[in-house]
Amino acid sequence: MRLRTPIAATLALIGAMAAVPMTPVLAQVPMQNAPTSFRPLAQQLLPAVVSVQVSTSPAARNAQRPDAPDAPQAPPGSPFEEFFRDFLERNRPPGGGGQGGPRQQPQRRGQSLGSGFIIDAEKKFVVTNNHVVDGGTEINVVLSDNTTIQAELVGTDPRTDIALLRLKTDRQLTAVQFGNSDEAQVGDWVLAIGNPFGLASSVSAGIVSARSRDIRQGLYDDFIQTDAAINRGNSGGPLFDMQGKVVGINTAIYSPSGGSIGIGFAIPSNLARGIVAQLEDGGRVRRGWLGVNIQQVTDEIGDSLGLKPARGALVARAQEDGPAAKGGIRNGDVILRFNNQEVREMRNLPRIVAETRVGTAAPVVVWRDGKEETVTVTIAELPAEEAQAQNQSRPRSEVVDLAGLGLKVGPITGEARERFSLRPEQRGVLITEVDPSGAASERDLRPGDVIVEVQQERVNTPQEVQTRIEALRRQNRATALLLVEGQQGQRFVPLRIREEGNQRRN
Repeated sequence: MRLRTPIAATLALIGAMAAVPMTPVLAQVPMQNAPTSFRPLAQQLLPAVVSVQVSTSPAARNAQRPDAPDAPQAPPGSPFEEFFRDFLERNRPPGGGGQGGPRQQPQRRGQSLGSGFIIDAEKKFVVTNNHVVDGGTEINVVLSDNTTIQAELVGTDPRTDIALLRLKTDRQLTAVQFGNSDEAQVGDWVLAIGNPFGLASSVSAGIVSARSRDIRQGLYDDFIQTDAAINRGNSGGPLFDMQGKVVGINTAIYSPSGGSIGIGFAIPSNLARGIVAQLEDGGRVRRGWLGVNIQQVTDEIGDSLGLKPARGALVARAQEDGPAAKGGIRNGDVILRFNNQEVREMRNLPRIVAETRVGTAAPVVVWRDGKEETVTVTIAELPAEEAQAQNQSRPRSEVVDLAGLGLKVGPITGEARERFSLRPEQRGVLITEVDPSGAASERDLRPGDVIVEVQQERVNTPQEVQTRIEALRRQNRATALLLVEGQQGQRFVPLRIREEGNQRRN
């Protein structure tokens, strides 16, 4: 029997240890810049934070309810809907009617309370939320020393819920500055100062809980989430970083009860800064407009276009005579970069375009025909109103059956235009029937939708659709990229074209 030498035994032990997978150990990161007290910072900032008191007429109160929500109205079905409904009910103005018989106080003026902050001491400008002052007939601002000053409304931007006021005073004021909200990262300390429930000059501390929150309030949602206590009356107040710079404007909260549960939302300062500057210059905001209908690039769409990883914003339609169409952007292009800014996903693009100065000749990098191309688009001003999609009815119509896709298609005849309420200039191939268990139903295709393109090529007859689908199958392609126009406008649909039933039978 051969004995192992100590060296051999040691080497054997090392080899055995190397064969066992080691669990990685996270290196401990020491806490940095943890404040022992917020007192010095709070004392410095309090004089620049104000209470905004807005008087409203009964008609304005009934029409606009400016005193009721201290955050924007939640869309139906969102997680905020129940909170806002409860919040409105529990904060209706006295004498506002309700059960128990009418209480006749028709001439009583209402009042709403919010917060704000002085952004320019020389020009006497105060920033707050639009929903705080909306419908107001008289606006007063109360400083931290309880001095009341009358204010005039310079301008508002309902899309981002920002308003700019000017104080009518000659007294010396204390102002704060906007900081760089991009530098406020998750876990960083922040300080909220405002007037919750009318309790002036209240200070609360917390951290940045999340970035780029979309709470379904509009195209420009990019909120900072914080657990610093924010309540009714904090709306329009500042969210400070530890350098005393404003990194957000407190705007909304999520709560089942109406009180803070540590989920508050603030408009990033980098978005607010440009809005405030435009309101100061002309009292309104001029937004850039590209003139495209876009959709998200899914993995399947990216695969069908040869774009990996999937990214950018897919152009479903470049509106006729719009800036994009004039600049050479086509249906089916994927916008990867706009004006030297990366478009990571679809929802980034509207905000980037809106923040671009009207008249700018912006370079746009698109993915087209399997490669990147650059076009130049001159940005126009966003129109005040955008056209609404036309409603369509959905009767049945006899057609060609596209085997394995779960749908039937037919030509757009005069009878079909009338029955499906199609536009006179509508071109393409009409979807007349969808199998609820087929691939088309999985993609939410419906009778009355119109196939405009297959694999980025125009189609005008059912036979053209069928021919191009069969050609893709011969190429062993898993999906076909359809451009479909329906109630909500045009969108690209990656449709599975492999017949799973036939594959099982082989």
